[in-house]
Amino acid sequence: MKNIDNKPTLFGYGLTTKAIASSLGGGCIFFDDNVKEAYYDNEKNYILPSNLFKPKDSSLEVTTPSLKPSNRLIKTANNLISEYDYILPQTEARTIWISGTNGKTTTTQMITHLLEDRGAISGGNIGTPLALLDKKAPLWILETSSYTLRHTKTASPDIYLLLPITPDHLDWHGGEKEYTQDKLRPLLTMKEGELALIPKGLDIPKTNAFIVEYDSVEFLADYFKLDIRKINFKSAFLEDALIALAVSKVIFDEVNYDLINSFVVDAHRQEEQLDKSGRLWVNDSKATNIDASIQALRAYKESPIHLIIGGDDKGVDLNPLFIELKLYDIIIYTIGNNNNKLLDLSHEYNINAVESKTIDLAIKNIDKVLQIGEVALLSPASASFDQFTSYKERGKVFLELSSNLSLL
Repeated sequence: MKNIDNKPTLFGYGLTTKAIASSLGGGCIFFDDNVKEAYYDNEKNYILPSNLFKPKDSSLEVTTPSLKPSNRLIKTANNLISEYDYILPQTEARTIWISGTNGKTTTTQMITHLLEDRGAISGGNIGTPLALLDKKAPLWILETSSYTLRHTKTASPDIYLLLPITPDHLDWHGGEKEYTQDKLRPLLTMKEGELALIPKGLDIPKTNAFIVEYDSVEFLADYFKLDIRKINFKSAFLEDALIALAVSKVIFDEVNYDLINSFVVDAHRQEEQLDKSGRLWVNDSKATNIDASIQALRAYKESPIHLIIGGDDKGVDLNPLFIELKLYDIIIYTIGNNNNKLLDLSHEYNINAVESKTIDLAIKNIDKVLQIGEVALLSPASASFDQFTSYKERGKVFLELSSNLSLL
């Protein structure tokens, strides 16, 4: 079936593509892997099984970001672009793209918090899809996934912020090299005068952008003339705050320490709770990869740590995490699908480990030994879907089970 009224063919009946169809008044054609029989939805969109897609009948395709490069729709399309390529030419808003392995959401939220009075709105990988953002807003702050970047060919940010990256989603990208290349892809289309903040040590492609390479919070503070002493955040959140303040300074020559310090971090990221005896339990359930867990560990490096770790690690090499664990006064409590792998690594690196298998048993084991001045930290370095519906459910269970505990 051919496109109607020059509307794009949409791959995947998901949040991104449904938003595009809605912005066009409906009447679009979708192809979706989960559809067995064609049907119309309530906006008169026609949703068909993927195997019915014929490339010759389509002059433009936009995909939902999650479809893998190996998907038949992706491989057979002749005119495939991302939502960024399709939507951004429709607005004159300045755009800031934020990507990286961890911290994208917090940095996006912090920048929006600082620049809301300047008309900034946020969307992309969090919140509002691009197609539904206010096109008259002067500034779009976009959390940007590497999935989206893979298919972006022409769109260009005014500022690109790449947070530190570590191997993640390798099953989707095909390998660490491809993952890094996708994260650096915006540099290929950026123009002279556009700023890219990039972690030091990456193989940067030829670009017209103005590149600033950074390797520490101290570098960021020195380069952008920011005072770390006036910022209340620590560890990874300190880096996020410095980057947000740097953006505000670059665009508007403003640095508002009081405003950044008023920002409240989302739940499930280094969320602290005291039990009835005043012992510290930290919910960092959103740490679904090793880099996020390493950042959490560094935030509590001055204290003995009882770390709950494990889940679905997506096949990532965990050795860098265990090299980091050697630096701490730590006991780990293993849970989840990779429980046995974690125990083997603990033995290899001579790290004290308590096999727990489930989060409730891990909490019981920690409760027996945790003392005031020590830290019980849930920072799994793994996805949650092996035992929970989401990282949010995992964090909620952790907080509920630990809140009423007390020293005997």
